[in-house]
Amino acid sequence: MFDVVLYQPEIPPNTGNIIRLCANTGARLHLVQPLGFDIDDTQLRRAGLDYHEQAVLRVHVHWAACRAALSDRRWFALTTKATQAHTAPTYKAGDVFVLGPETRGLPAEILAEFDAEHALRLPMVAGSRSLNLSNAAAVMVFEAWRQLGFSGAL
Repeated sequence: MFDVVLYQPEIPPNTGNIIRLCANTGARLHLVQPLGFDIDDTQLRRAGLDYHEQAVLRVHVHWAACRAALSDRRWFALTTKATQAHTAPTYKAGDVFVLGPETRGLPAEILAEFDAEHALRLPMVAGSRSLNLSNAAAVMVFEAWRQLGFSGAL
């Protein structure tokens, strides 16, 4: 399946929702510290319901550790600064999708690691600033999974 990387997430319910998304799609979740919450946060647990035990979750002490752990993969950054739509690439199992913190998105130094082909934007109407982090993750994971014919789904 896929790997979802949340770079320094800030809002526990968003991460909880993404835990649930990953558990239900077979994606693996990676959190890059520092986190804006404690991993045992009540809101995180509430949003993730009982899916925490079903999700594959790994916490990385910093960006370089995360990159090293998934170094043999193809990486995509989701950002409002990209011009390429999330539907443009042809995805394959093992692809990595990186999303930034809710209040500021991925920083310039992280985005600099991605060429235009690997920076993706979710379409929005003119004047929109951004989508909710868990919604953006869901749209991305389901598009990639759709391209793989929802392999492994019931």
